[in-house]
Amino acid sequence: MADDDAARLRQRLAALEARCAELESRNAALEEEKRHYQWLAESTTDLISRHARDGTFLYASQASRELLGFEPEELIGASAYDHFHPADLADLLNKSPRVYYHDGFYQQTYRFRAKDGRYVWFETTSRTRRDPATGELLDILCVSRDVGRRIRAEANRERLARVVESTTDYVLFADGNERLIYSNEAARRLLSLPREGLDARLDQAYTPASLVILRDIVLPAVARYGSWSGELEMPGPKGPVPVLSVVLAHHGPGAEPDHLSLLNRDIGLRKAAEDQARRHQEQIAHANRLATTGELASNIAHELNQPLAAIANYSSGALMQLQADPSRPASDLAHPLSRINEQVQRLDERLRHIRTFVRKGQTRPRPLVLAGVVDAARRLCDWQYQQAGVAIEPDLTDALPRVMADPVALEQVLVNLLLNALEASRDRHGADRVTIHAWRSGPREVTFTVSDRGPGISEAQATHLFEPFHSTRSDGLGMGLAISHSLMEAMGGSLALTSGSDGATFAGTLQAEPGSLTTRPASA
Repeated sequence: MADDDAARLRQRLAALEARCAELESRNAALEEEKRHYQWLAESTTDLISRHARDGTFLYASQASRELLGFEPEELIGASAYDHFHPADLADLLNKSPRVYYHDGFYQQTYRFRAKDGRYVWFETTSRTRRDPATGELLDILCVSRDVGRRIRAEANRERLARVVESTTDYVLFADGNERLIYSNEAARRLLSLPREGLDARLDQAYTPASLVILRDIVLPAVARYGSWSGELEMPGPKGPVPVLSVVLAHHGPGAEPDHLSLLNRDIGLRKAAEDQARRHQEQIAHANRLATTGELASNIAHELNQPLAAIANYSSGALMQLQADPSRPASDLAHPLSRINEQVQRLDERLRHIRTFVRKGQTRPRPLVLAGVVDAARRLCDWQYQQAGVAIEPDLTDALPRVMADPVALEQVLVNLLLNALEASRDRHGADRVTIHAWRSGPREVTFTVSDRGPGISEAQATHLFEPFHSTRSDGLGMGLAISHSLMEAMGGSLALTSGSDGATFAGTLQAEPGSLTTRPASA
């Protein structure tokens, strides 16, 4: 009997020892888990804290040092509410707890004062712990993170949204299917779009011609380079509205693929001003041509006098033949009549050329042979050059491509340069010729120069050379070079003084005809 009791006692002791070992193992595991959670709490960048019901800090993690500048020990015993921004504290206290509580959780975004006095935007998620029996609040567990960057980004986005909505530019957002997903107020007014329930497409925002450009040029360019800018047209209540458009692909986190921003600025007033300035420039150029025609009056008289004299000579000869022998056959008069006809055609050509030169019209660049325009300008100035004893020496490369220019405007530029070169050459020893040179200066560019051997142009004069009413001649109006400079720019080219010493050299550049490699046998 005693042996049985002793055996049962040993079994109980063994079971108790096993139970103790199991409890010790569980306690060790719990202690390890506690240390792990404590390590997580101390290692996280979020501030983990525990508070009494009045907001007093009972615990603060090490993140308080980085986020607020406080050591955890400095916060223990302090009330969190004392560090709230007054406006945010009032907002918190004036709201019903039902707004925040959901299964013991609530969230608040507010400003919390750091140790250096600055306020940090915090977003805090809190969990209340209550007595299961009485429901009394025991403490509050909080996880707080710095959301200042997010708040500032949201504020910036809100400001940007207000700017976009209030700007007078027409702002559109579109998806990859050409569906408009946003339009600002200015665009809604222009396109008569609703504020809510936007259901529109790009073809409602741009004219058919601009829509073709968008699809064929703009969208592929944006897909490849990320952006595009240029002039388009949008439909308006009173007709097409010219706009300077900037099209951007959306990039960044959360950006949808193929989404675009289309920023459109009305340039109607600018285009109207440019048209008015262009008309004014054409009027000034016309007046300059009239003045140039006056300077060339003697040359024009000479040009007309030669064919008139020839016509008179041939007609007098024919009449003398008829008077000497009235019975002569009409075929004997074929030669003088043919010569008269040739001179009439020459006279008509010269008159037509002079009429074209002095008439008023718009500058319309088109492909033309540079040599033909140079020859026409040379003929207009030839009489003055003959009287002054100065030669014009054209030196043009045979393989020049055709250039994009307006024939009358380019002739006016050359006449102005030739007359200026002639004036510089008068009474100047050794200044016996003016050279016109032209060559292909680039894949899409032709350059011509007009060079004289006159006294040259000083650096001080060169600075103001293309300004209106500035002249190096005592009797000059100072408009020829200014107008020539503007005409070259209107044709897509340029005009510059390339040398002012040992004579003057003016260089003009023009765009070559696309695909043109050599001079074609066509008249200007």
